[in-house]
Amino acid sequence: MTYSCDSAAERLAERLGFSCHDAAPVVDFRNPFGLESGTMPFLELLVVGGAVFAFVHAWRRWRRDGDPVNISLWFASVVYLAVIEPPLYFPSWFGLQEHVGFIFSHNVFTVQFMYDRLPLYIVAFYPALSQLAYELVRALGVFARRGRLSGPLAGSLAVAFVCQVFYEIFDQLGPQLKWWAWNPGNKTINEPALASVPMNSMFLFASVSFGAMTYLVVRFVGPKDGRAALTGRQVGLRTVAAGVLTPLAMGIAGIPSNLFAGGDRLGVQRAILGVEIAVVWIVGLYLFTDAWRTRRTHQEPAVASPGFARTYPALYLVVHVALWLVALPAYVDASGGVTEQGTPVGSLWYAALCALAATGLVVAVLSTTTTPQRAEEPVRS
Repeated sequence: MTYSCDSAAERLAERLGFSCHDAAPVVDFRNPFGLESGTMPFLELLVVGGAVFAFVHAWRRWRRDGDPVNISLWFASVVYLAVIEPPLYFPSWFGLQEHVGFIFSHNVFTVQFMYDRLPLYIVAFYPALSQLAYELVRALGVFARRGRLSGPLAGSLAVAFVCQVFYEIFDQLGPQLKWWAWNPGNKTINEPALASVPMNSMFLFASVSFGAMTYLVVRFVGPKDGRAALTGRQVGLRTVAAGVLTPLAMGIAGIPSNLFAGGDRLGVQRAILGVEIAVVWIVGLYLFTDAWRTRRTHQEPAVASPGFARTYPALYLVVHVALWLVALPAYVDASGGVTEQGTPVGSLWYAALCALAATGLVVAVLSTTTTPQRAEEPVRS
C-alpha cells in the first residue's frame, strides 16, 4: 500500500511506535490507555472537550445573541483543516512530492482518520484554538475599540499573537512526547528550525493561518452598517469561502522566506522568519497593552464575558504546563537535543516565554471581565 505508506512515512511511523501498513482508510479506534505516551489521552480530552465547549458557546452566540462570527469561525477552522491537511499527509496524491515532500507524521491516538494520518484531536484542535484566541481578543475589546474599519484587522492581528503563544506551548512539546514526528529528511520545509520545530510552521501555521481566517470570517459574516442579518445559507457559504481562502493567505505570507529556501541561504531564511515571528509578538503586545491601558485609564467597568473565555484558556494553559512538567526530567537529561528515549526536544525558553504571555492574557481577561449574571447582551465584533 505504497500510496498511503511510502518509505518516509514508514520510517516515521516506526519511530513513533506503530506501523502505517494496513491502516484503515476511513477511521480506526484504539484503547486510550494503550497509547504510546500516557500523556496522549489527557491531550485528547483537553482538545476534543474544548472543541465541544467552543461549539456550544458559538451556537449560543449565534442563536441567542445574533452574532454568527463564532460559529462561522468554528466551521471555517474545520474547512481549513480539510483543505490544508490532506496534501501534507499524502503529498504524492496531489503531485507535491517533489515540491513539498513528506513533512511529518502524527502518532496514533484513540480515534484516527485517513489511513491513521489524522487524529480526531487534530480535527478538534483548530476550532478549539481559534475560539480560544478570538474570545480572549473580543473579551478585551480589541475588535470593538477600533470600530468597523480597522477593528477586524487589529483584532485579527491580536488573534495571530494569541495563537502563537498558546500554539507553541503545545508545538514545542509534541515531538518529545511522541505526539508527532517531523521528517528530518525534508530539509526544504523543516529547516530552519527552533530546536525541533520548523520555523515555517511556527509562523505560518501557528499565527498567519488563524489571523487570516479570523479576518476573513469577521469581514464575511460580521455585522456591517446597512446589511440585514445573514441567513443560515449565507453564513454557511461565506464560512466555506473563509476556510478555503486561508491557505492562500498563508502562501502569500510565506513568499519572503521561501525566496531563500534551501542551500547556503538557510541563515537568511532563518533571519526573515525570526523577524516575522518577532513582528507578531511586537504587534500583539502593543495591541493588548493598549487595550489594557485604555481600560484602566478610562476606568471602564468590568464587562460581562462568557464562561468559555474565562475558563478554557486557563484550563488549556494549566494542562500544558502540567504536561511540560512531566516531560521536564527527560528534557533536562537530553543530550544533543535528543532524550534518552530518542525523541527530539523543543525549545524550553520559547515555550516558557509563550506560557508567560499566555498567563498575562488569561489574568487580563479574568481581571477585567465578570461572569454574566443574566443573558449576555449582543456584543458586536
